[in-house]
Amino acid sequence: MREIERVISSARYYSMEDSCAKGGVRMECFSVDESGYTGFDLLNPEQPFQGATAIGIDDAEARRLIREHFPTLQASELKYRALARRPANHSRLMALQRDVLTHHKCVTYVCDKRYLLLLMYLDYAVEPFYYERGIDFYEDGQNYSLASVLYTAGPTLLGNGALDRLLASFQYAVKVKSPEALAALVDAARASRWQELPEALRPLAQFSAPECLNAIAAPGVSTDAAFVVLQSVVNRMEAMADGPYRVEHDQSKNLLTYHDLLQRYIRHEDVITFRQSKIASISFPLKLQSVTQVDSKASPAVQLADVMIGAAIEAANTLTGKRAGSLDAKQVLGLYADHQLIHMLPSIDFEDQKRFRQGTQAGQVIDYFAKNFHQP
Repeated sequence: MREIERVISSARYYSMEDSCAKGGVRMECFSVDESGYTGFDLLNPEQPFQGATAIGIDDAEARRLIREHFPTLQASELKYRALARRPANHSRLMALQRDVLTHHKCVTYVCDKRYLLLLMYLDYAVEPFYYERGIDFYEDGQNYSLASVLYTAGPTLLGNGALDRLLASFQYAVKVKSPEALAALVDAARASRWQELPEALRPLAQFSAPECLNAIAAPGVSTDAAFVVLQSVVNRMEAMADGPYRVEHDQSKNLLTYHDLLQRYIRHEDVITFRQSKIASISFPLKLQSVTQVDSKASPAVQLADVMIGAAIEAANTLTGKRAGSLDAKQVLGLYADHQLIHMLPSIDFEDQKRFRQGTQAGQVIDYFAKNFHQP
């Protein structure tokens, strides 16, 4: 994890502008693609990372870039996974990514799904317990630090396999919301060596805290990571866009969740701003005006987004030892400037975490989004 963060922090800075037309009206357009989506199951061992890329580029420019870097391409569309299999394509894939990041607005988001699940566990199975006792559990991002401790030390401290059983029980309880599933979650907490990390396990293990169980069973609460991924990408698109903009994405089944969320974002008319970290905030109403599903075979811009997110997810897998990728992972992430790559990864640099998230409005953000955007 520290290796990924080191490469990210040393990336160079680039920024350019682009726009595309829709119905005769000139409006910036961001093309979006995702990778690693597994619905509510964030423990899928085959896909430990999830992410998305948004690129501000029109199809004509995207088509030109593809022809320039892959002049002999015979396939009906550009797909990272297919291209990366052939070593002869590796230098071309690197050059294409460099061009995109140098000359166009672009953001890529990558999250460790196990870490995200731990954060969700703290949100619903722990935080309500502290809230009822007047304690701000989110102050200065201490929830991120506690999730990082659980991620790195939890497997040892809680006992052999205890953390895995706890997380599996948690995401199942969130999904089915039955009394039996909630009871099984409490049993999993009690079966662990929870006294080693009472800050994270005591609410369930010692008290079976009803406020926590009610939060888990609440309608709309889900471990689907699409909402978190999308919110992060939208934050950056809002910052990058000079004015009103629109989004295009592929017609894949995985992106239907993203499409619905974007539609609800667009319809939301409250005037409000939240600070989420040292560099991130979100304001409503959004500058985002519309979202459209397109056939990726007919959208070179979406194909470029596929290449960007495919390479980034592969790099994360390589640097964390999950499996070796085709491209040099350090070189891939080294193409990105700090503002072009968002990552949600565990970190045990607690002072840095505190500085980064000091003064954030995490509690208010969670309450607001739960009220206005979660599915009933």
